[in-house]
Amino acid sequence: MNFGLTFEYSKEMSGVVHTNTAELFLVGQDASNMTGNPAGVCYPTTTEEVQNAVRWARTNGVAFIARGAGTGLAGGAIPTDGSLVISLTKMNRIRNIDIHRRTAWVEPGVLNADLSRHTSQFGLHFAPDPSSQQSCTIGGNVANNSGGPHCLSEGVTSAHILALEVVLPSGEVCVFDSENSLFDLRGAFIGSEGMFGIATAIEVRLLQNPPHVSTMVVGFSSVHAGAMAVSSIISSGIIPSALEMMDAPITRAVEEYVHAGFPLDAAAMLIVEIDGLEHSVSHGSREVKEIVMRSGATSFTVAQSPAERALIWKGRKTAFGAIARIQPNYYLHDTVVPRKKLAEVLSRVTQIADEERLQVMNVFHAGDGNLHPILMFDKRIDGVMDRVHRAGAEIVRVSLEAGGVLSGEHGIGLEKRDFMRWMFSENDLMFQQKLRSAFDPDGISNPYKVLPRGSGCADIASMPPGSWV
Repeated sequence: MNFGLTFEYSKEMSGVVHTNTAELFLVGQDASNMTGNPAGVCYPTTTEEVQNAVRWARTNGVAFIARGAGTGLAGGAIPTDGSLVISLTKMNRIRNIDIHRRTAWVEPGVLNADLSRHTSQFGLHFAPDPSSQQSCTIGGNVANNSGGPHCLSEGVTSAHILALEVVLPSGEVCVFDSENSLFDLRGAFIGSEGMFGIATAIEVRLLQNPPHVSTMVVGFSSVHAGAMAVSSIISSGIIPSALEMMDAPITRAVEEYVHAGFPLDAAAMLIVEIDGLEHSVSHGSREVKEIVMRSGATSFTVAQSPAERALIWKGRKTAFGAIARIQPNYYLHDTVVPRKKLAEVLSRVTQIADEERLQVMNVFHAGDGNLHPILMFDKRIDGVMDRVHRAGAEIVRVSLEAGGVLSGEHGIGLEKRDFMRWMFSENDLMFQQKLRSAFDPDGISNPYKVLPRGSGCADIASMPPGSWV
């Protein structure tokens, strides 16, 4: 399955397939440590052009992969050899906003942060806020059912998507919503990682900006104390809008980079945010302070201005960029564990990294137990990738043994595809494959992802040449 050097799809397609080596190199990777080798890439600007591209791929027996900004960390947008990448970055219009219904129709290439910036004039925002929100797209958020620090109280992407306009692998255009169909195909499509087709327009739910916000930074003498404080806050009945945790190494790296005033003497740090009406915010903040002090907090500060609050969140959301000052490469993991097991699993993560002679830092969504251990390394060192992969697999195993799950928001992609049997039975996988086949019987839409080898049409799947390098 290969393309010619260059050609037009059809008279109906205004664009051409690009086969420039530099472009193919860029779309052959995402933010993971994997690479692929596509044969071509196109940049549609309308639903019709996406439809034409999909129909062409289907007619010619070519696999296709929808791609957004490439910020994914699980290899979900890594193209298979000889495939067509359909890049949606030029479909970046906010089609309309209904301020009375608090909804908007947007195209998949709209940047997450741009949507909230644009709707802020109406006092509205889009709740899911991944750390990559300055560059990730709404289409990518839908594909992976993304979360973010402020999804603890409001829910992840699926809770904020009302309807989808979708080009199916057959080339047919459909609209999925949760109100006018017998089955919730909208819900099935969200988080399907590109296996069910391509979303070309998305109706999002917008939330009113909170009138009052309190952002607290709390230091602890140990990771265990911080983890116990997280459980105490939630068990008290308080559901913060955000509850994030950072260990000492990442706190130091971020503070040197951003200068947010984080406590450098703390072994662990919590960022706790409460929003809402003034009285409830004030009452909740006092309760949080009482709880963390009883849990052994060594420091407690509250942002005194919007600028201070913005700097705190800049520190949290640029944590991964700060790592470049320490090591040239990193592997950011994603599992979820019960909150009561946070301290135990974090201790095991440290042991695993030590055993594989790797540096590790932890910054994660503590409120819902979504861990993001960061394994740092220099891939130019012989054998280091083998150690990284062993450590990653062991982190998954430990998380599952603690009663956790494979992924909280990054998706399965290629990264965890072959771990699916650790969590699901063969019967589970069979039904997942049947659902996939209902949308894509020929298996040409982002093939070889999510479902492990041996499960239906994924039986022919093998890691694309060049992956995990």
